[in-house]
Amino acid sequence: MPNNLKHFAVHADDLDRARSFYTKALGWRFTPWGPPGFFLIKTGTDEEPGVQGALQQRREIVAGKPMFGFECTIGVSSIDQTIAAVEANGGKIVMPKFTIPTVGTLIFFEDTEGNIVGAMQYEEK
Repeated sequence: MPNNLKHFAVHADDLDRARSFYTKALGWRFTPWGPPGFFLIKTGTDEEPGVQGALQQRREIVAGKPMFGFECTIGVSSIDQTIAAVEANGGKIVMPKFTIPTVGTLIFFEDTEGNIVGAMQYEEK
């Protein structure tokens, strides 16, 4: 499996304001899903669906470092091999494995430049 970008998340202080902005500015559509304050984002059309997205409350995966910008999650074939590779190459696991039922197993790591990145071993359909 190639390690492609599979998901992005927009973190917001005001979810209603952010939803309104992206709906009006980019035509994105939002659907509530999962926990309160979490929305799936559909950026494209059926013919060109784009990358799966989410809108969620701003959070700190690493204490003292609120998430700004877009959070990206890479699809990987083995979360355990990815953990080993991240650590072997100077990265640090900042959120241990967490399983999201019906979706997959997720980690967050900090790269050598201080960027926080998600990696998800998706469940097979």
